[in-house]
Amino acid sequence: MNTGKTAAITAAAASLATRLGAADAAAPGTRINHSVCKWCYNSIPLEDLCVAGKEFGLKSIELLMPEDFAVLKKHDMTCAMVSFPGGTTPSGVKVGGIERAFNRTEHHDTLVTAYEVHLKASAEVGAKQVICFSGNRDGMSDEQGLENCAAGIKRLIPLAEKLGITLVMELLNSKVNHKDYQCDHSAWGVELCKKIGSENFKLLYDIYHMQIMEGDVIATIKENHSYFSHYHTGGVPGRNEIDETQELYYPAIMRAIADTGYKGFVGQEFIPKRPDKIASLKQGVQICSV
Repeated sequence: MNTGKTAAITAAAASLATRLGAADAAAPGTRINHSVCKWCYNSIPLEDLCVAGKEFGLKSIELLMPEDFAVLKKHDMTCAMVSFPGGTTPSGVKVGGIERAFNRTEHHDTLVTAYEVHLKASAEVGAKQVICFSGNRDGMSDEQGLENCAAGIKRLIPLAEKLGITLVMELLNSKVNHKDYQCDHSAWGVELCKKIGSENFKLLYDIYHMQIMEGDVIATIKENHSYFSHYHTGGVPGRNEIDETQELYYPAIMRAIADTGYKGFVGQEFIPKRPDKIASLKQGVQICSV
């Protein structure tokens, strides 16, 4: 038996256990502002999620609507990312969600009307960011999708600037979860930001989705962080807990985000597999407390 090799393996395992254990302990003075996406915890009432989350450092519950802010304010919490509005075009197409949004010019009038109302309502309750989507390709080239998204979103930028709200398009994977979604690579999203040319339009860099599509997470964050105004987590593969059961090492990713000077929120957006969902959420927050 090679005792030297065995000792080295044992030491490496101990080091990993120490790192994971440190992540599981609440980190005082974390540089990360913690948020969670409500849809991952739909079985838990908003009020209960506020009470439980505050105990382990949550400051935000996101992807809510303006009318939900009263409950959040009651518990001295915020919503780092407001959900999207919907609308129906004159031809009867429902728009605003992931599959049908700004990459089709025939959707623009309906979307602009819906978002104008939504942005004003969001500003009235103190929100700072509202999510939006590109829509699916449906045979459209990425170049045409860029042009169309830029044209539609530019119509909303003057209002967003006036209200002090940032429109944020989410980067999603088109390989596993959202087949054919157009804003599925960081480079495409960054190019859209450049075309729009406003500090009131940014990207939501979803770590789970972009690990699936392109990897290179930390390098991408370092290179493009000025275009990212929000981050989401999720375990790869499976979109479950972000602990040692999956392939990403979130403490290092969080340190990379914090090192860019980022002062916004990181939203936990994994779907808990364990029966105690709150315990999984607490663990995720602790892992990301760097």
